[in-house]
Amino acid sequence: MDRYALRRQDYSLSADHTELRGAYAKFFKARCPIEVVRAAEASGFDKNLWEQLCATGATTMALPEAAGGDGASLVDLTLVAEELGRSLAPVPWIDHVCTARLLARLGALDPATEATADVVHGRAIVAFDARIGASSGGRLIGSGAIADHLVIRDGDEIVRLSFDTRPAKVDNLGRLPMAWVDPAAADRREVLATGPEAIAHYELAQDEWRLLTAAALVGLVEETARIAAEFAKTRYTMGVAISTLQGISHPLANIAVVVQGAGALVHRAAWFLDNEPGVQPGLAAAAFVYITEEAARAATMAVHVQGGLGVTTESAASAYLLRARGWPLAGGDPAAGAARVAELFAAAQG
Repeated sequence: MDRYALRRQDYSLSADHTELRGAYAKFFKARCPIEVVRAAEASGFDKNLWEQLCATGATTMALPEAAGGDGASLVDLTLVAEELGRSLAPVPWIDHVCTARLLARLGALDPATEATADVVHGRAIVAFDARIGASSGGRLIGSGAIADHLVIRDGDEIVRLSFDTRPAKVDNLGRLPMAWVDPAAADRREVLATGPEAIAHYELAQDEWRLLTAAALVGLVEETARIAAEFAKTRYTMGVAISTLQGISHPLANIAVVVQGAGALVHRAAWFLDNEPGVQPGLAAAAFVYITEEAARAATMAVHVQGGLGVTTESAASAYLLRARGWPLAGGDPAAGAARVAELFAAAQG
């Protein structure tokens, strides 16, 4: 049997994976309650939480050993992303690690330099343009207001930009540190690579961003369902818990199915992207498209379960709804993701 034959069909988690997930679940539960999320909404970023997260090795794990990292797999990274999404953590971890991995593939991270160490350990935040097809002009970048360096595609070039004064944050539904970035206004511009191979590396980073964002949305959906279920168990109508009513219990059961299915798809996509990227090239984009639709639906359901309370700013459910709808938009028009799925699967069929 081919050494990958079984693993290609079995995307369950190992004991090490379960332990890793548990460690980050404990970390975010202790350090990122909803009060921390609310307090960071104005800026979209909690610097103290970011420094604590980096101290756990969450940024170094994402990079290959040749770049000074720990060489974790994409499956490992999806588990961290799930817990980040479950807590709505206001940190740019997904943007940073996807950009850092891109810089490593482009040969732009020299482990002997202090600048590289700053990126590896998260002291210097890097971000890139995750939107499909964006290759010229100004653009909205999800972590553009807090990043020390920005990586963009400009035609057939991959360029690193830096600003003496960071671009101003733009208000957005997902409460991200998003900014409108004009490449022409950058104080420093460095061409990192050019040509088809460089573009392929950039598109891989975009696929990784969609994969990890999909994982974060899986965690978000599972937590928003838990919030709704706990509320439903404590509210009664005509002497019965509303959780026993079909109009409540059936949608909550559907959300549980979504969590299991989307989680398995994310883990499968991560394994293929790591080990056989050319075999199932559309899986990461497919996972993103699927959970993007389902996350918004699940979060809306959680709000409805709580009735009028659900739409108040005091309700955690409202915070989950905003991010369920807003986080995917950092990657541009969600329809572009669906189009990419179609293109990749069509190309795979020859």
